[in-house]
Amino acid sequence: MPGYVIHLAVANQYIVKHPEDIKDYNKFIDGVIYPDGVTDKSTTHYGPKSSKVNLKSFLDTNKIDDDFNKGYFLHLVTDYLFYNRFLDYFSKDIYNDYDILNKMLEEKYHVKLPEKVKKEVFYKTGETKILNLENVIKFIEETSDFTLEDIKKEVLNNDVKWSQFKTLPRV
Repeated sequence: MPGYVIHLAVANQYIVKHPEDIKDYNKFIDGVIYPDGVTDKSTTHYGPKSSKVNLKSFLDTNKIDDDFNKGYFLHLVTDYLFYNRFLDYFSKDIYNDYDILNKMLEEKYHVKLPEKVKKEVFYKTGETKILNLENVIKFIEETSDFTLEDIKKEVLNNDVKWSQFKTLPRV
């Protein structure tokens, strides 16, 4: 899963690019952080694990007609894109990379950490091993360009670009 700061940066950029879509910022952000705030992420990600998000299953049981569910859906879309279009391989080093990038991303995207996640976000200095700032910024920008309504239509029309999973080699 992308770290909380990446999810929140995508959310902030989504609001900047689609201001008419979100009415209640706090409910939207609550939805964005909700899926990772549980012990068993398979239940909140509608798949066997967070890297295998089933967007169609989410839409079969939820509407994205309120800001909480819009945030929740954006979280799942972000996870799907991160694992299936962004990452080339997986390593536990990614968690250290999040810690190194958090402060820079918070500043660039004006991320305010909700109280619920403050103790889950860490800060380190050093060199990243998997992620680099430029690519993560590109990911955040591209992910926030999509509209939730367009993705919803494509998923419900069984567009394969939202249902194919890439197997990530583990390093």
